[in-house]
Amino acid sequence: MSKKVALITGVTGQDGSYLAEFLLSKDYEVHGLIRRSSTFNTSRIDHIYQDAHEPDPKLFLHYGDLIDGVGLTNLIREIKPTEVYNLGAQSHVQVSFTMPQYTAQVDAVGAVGLLEAIRSAEINTKFYQASTSELFGSTPPPQNEESVFRPRSPYAAAKLMAYWSTVNYREAYGLHATNGILFNHESPRRGETFVTRKITRAAAAIANGSKSRLYLGNLEAIRDWGYAKEYVESMWLMLQQDSGSDYVVATGVGATVRDFAKAAFSKVGLNWEEHVEIDKRYIRPTEVDALIGDPSKASRALGWNAKTHWKELAELMVDVDLKSIS
Repeated sequence: MSKKVALITGVTGQDGSYLAEFLLSKDYEVHGLIRRSSTFNTSRIDHIYQDAHEPDPKLFLHYGDLIDGVGLTNLIREIKPTEVYNLGAQSHVQVSFTMPQYTAQVDAVGAVGLLEAIRSAEINTKFYQASTSELFGSTPPPQNEESVFRPRSPYAAAKLMAYWSTVNYREAYGLHATNGILFNHESPRRGETFVTRKITRAAAAIANGSKSRLYLGNLEAIRDWGYAKEYVESMWLMLQQDSGSDYVVATGVGATVRDFAKAAFSKVGLNWEEHVEIDKRYIRPTEVDALIGDPSKASRALGWNAKTHWKELAELMVDVDLKSIS
């Protein structure tokens, strides 16, 4: 069997780091796109990084940016990947209200740039687009592949363009192009400004005595939270299918932000209500009330099912955060 070569945009992020680990375990040659910075931002992949001077390296990092179409095209033609996973994005919903134009350039136009680079290179490459449950917005749950898209943020609107661009390149040019509509997936590697990680880090810090308060926004928002380490396997499974398609990946179980906070603080023996305050700055201009996925297609077609649900996930994340500050 010929060597499999994967390109991951967003390789230094939560999903990118777990996916790189997963693909390396399957003996892939993995290439990751990283943005140039004056400081290192590779902490999530430092444990798997290999110096290019070492014998038979399997992980290679390339400077680039999703808004640089020429650079993407050159990279695709250079490494000739068999699989491309587009995980790179401005992925914070609240920030997208502050930076809507940048979010659109990276999340929407960036995806088109990658698709066009693959098409013009005329190589046999399978493409995975990291779509999001935020596409559904105000559509009532449960949401599946047939549910109506009603985006409620610049982030979701940009991801919607990327979604339909992926479908269009699949239908117009015959690309093996797939959308993974992943519902919220978290882990100890989640960025510290995302609500789940804010909660688990605060619970650990308050239990440790190094912090006293946690400020949150909408406690009634319902989300379907799963474990990112499990979700990356579904991405790979999608690209092992004979043709591209679109899949919802979720646990099928919803919980409120309030529920998640209660579970995290209970893990350290604290009453969350004594430590959490509402800050209206964290409430979105347009809220998304409830996202709960129906992963029936992924279960049936891919044989993928979530193993870790929200309460166990909250406790897992708190355990890791406790160790990191002890």
